[in-house]
Amino acid sequence: MFKGLGGMGDMAKMMKAAKDMQERMTRLHEDLAQTIVTGESGAGLVRAEATAKGELTGLKIDPAIFKAEDKEVVEDLILAAIKDVQKRAAEKTQSEMQKLSSELGLPADMNLPF
Repeated sequence: MFKGLGGMGDMAKMMKAAKDMQERMTRLHEDLAQTIVTGESGAGLVRAEATAKGELTGLKIDPAIFKAEDKEVVEDLILAAIKDVQKRAAEKTQSEMQKLSSELGLPADMNLPF
C-alpha cells in the first residue's frame, strides 16, 4: 500500500533542496554585503565605493578639482561616480544571482527574491 513511501521520498528531496537554496542565498547576501565595487567619473578624479548591495561606503576626490568656480562640475562628478558605483553594484548582484540560479539548475531569467 505505501510501497517505498512513493512521493514522500521526492518531497524529502525537494525540502532538502529548498533548505540548501535558502542557505546559499543567505551566504550570497552576506558575501554581497562584504564585496566592494568601485565607480568613478571624470577619468578617475572622483571615485565612489559601495558594497555590492549598493550601500555607499566611501568617496575619494582628487584635490586638483577643488576650485570655487568648478563647484557645479565637482557636484556633477560626485553624482556621476555615485550613480556609476550603484550601477556596478546592481550588475554584480545580478551576476551573482544568475550564477547561483545556474548552479541550482533554475532558469537564468528567474527572478529570485533579493
